[in-house]
Amino acid sequence: MKPAPVRELFERLQSLNPHPATELEHSTPFELLLAVILSAQATDKSVNIATRKLFPVANTPQLILALGADGLTSYVKTIGLYPGKVKNILATCRLLIERHGGGVPAEREALEELPGVGRKTANVVLNSAFGRPTMPVDTHIFRVANRLGLARGDTPRAIEDGLLKVIPAEYLLNAHHWLLLHGRYVCKARKPECARCPVVDLCAFKDKTLPSARGHR
Repeated sequence: MKPAPVRELFERLQSLNPHPATELEHSTPFELLLAVILSAQATDKSVNIATRKLFPVANTPQLILALGADGLTSYVKTIGLYPGKVKNILATCRLLIERHGGGVPAEREALEELPGVGRKTANVVLNSAFGRPTMPVDTHIFRVANRLGLARGDTPRAIEDGLLKVIPAEYLLNAHHWLLLHGRYVCKARKPECARCPVVDLCAFKDKTLPSARGHR
């Protein structure tokens, strides 16, 4: 996609949602970090249900460790893959206390050293907790970027690098929120709702559902 339509695309998404934010409920960087770890291969809704009960009881590394594995499991056992997540969260809490005084580091390298934290999770924390213009690529963004023609690639990192190159700087802070929400609610995996897509006329997706692909209104 050429620069002019890329800018037009993000202008439209911004006009529809001027202040986008993650749907993972949190009030501190630590709460966000835990929520993102828990959200791997799980829905934000399921994570929020669990953390609404967990965070009022334990929302610091020290308090999470005080719960122990059994205590933490009692709050998150409804979330997929919870045994591994519990193990990673407890190990992460120990490292946060040992290396960072109990705080969440604002550097990518330090974040990626934490158990259960990969590049995508680090990008989410850097963006939503610390205001960095990063590009976390989940399944929604991977799909939407390829469909729209914003970036092409077979891996999340290829899509991340491609998006960082083409998205105008003034939209980069919020770009991943707009693309993720677009993929979650409009450009769905199995049945994209092209009829109500605000950027359908800019989209390069060959299998757009008809008669929706007649242009933006």
